[in-house]
Amino acid sequence: MELYFPTEFGERLAYCSAAVSALIGLFLMFAPGYTYRILKLQVREGQTEAYGEARSAGGFMLGFGLMAILLAQPMIYLALGASFGVAAFGRILSLMSDRGSIFLSLLLLVVQAVLAALPFLYGLGYI
Repeated sequence: MELYFPTEFGERLAYCSAAVSALIGLFLMFAPGYTYRILKLQVREGQTEAYGEARSAGGFMLGFGLMAILLAQPMIYLALGASFGVAAFGRILSLMSDRGSIFLSLLLLVVQAVLAALPFLYGLGYI
């Protein structure tokens, strides 16, 4: 089995979204402390379960991104886009109801919206 790199522009964009998802997952899985600092989150002293949650979420993103890259099917890209779309919706809910960093939340909302739009538009046949 060889690694397939897409030839169509739309599929390349969806492929890039999957690759970014895998890279974020890799970073989250192996460097949860740095990730928490970037996101301005704290872990309580002596309570390391939060690192396990970050590693688990990172593993999910890494696995999902890698499978989208390896399988390169429109339905997988649709699932990736829908997942990031729901994550962006959760970010919007957080912006409306939580009192967090507005700048960081808006930046992450834009990133999630782009990561949702690229595979979603390809999977639906718009690009």
